[in-house]
Amino acid sequence: MDVSSRVLSELASREAALDAQIEAARAQAQETVDAAQAQAASILRDAQDRVKAMQADQDQQLARDVQQVREESSASAQAQAQAIRARAEAKLGEAVDTIMRAVLP
Repeated sequence: MDVSSRVLSELASREAALDAQIEAARAQAQETVDAAQAQAASILRDAQDRVKAMQADQDQQLARDVQQVREESSASAQAQAQAIRARAEAKLGEAVDTIMRAVLP
């Protein structure tokens, strides 16, 4: 019985040591998972911040582009209106000359 007791005691001791190793490995694995989750959350926050900044930059660029298109369209419309006005005045002048020549001998 003495040998059996020692064998059982040794087995129990090894089992306890293995249980402790397993528990330590679980704790270490949990710490690794927690650290990875924290890092992932940090990366996600950074990415979201970058997306917001990029969106703001894009919105500003779009606003500048829209303003530029409006200014160019306005300038083009004014130039076209001036050209139409000039043609109309020229035709009016021609019409007045034609009427004057027809009325005055």
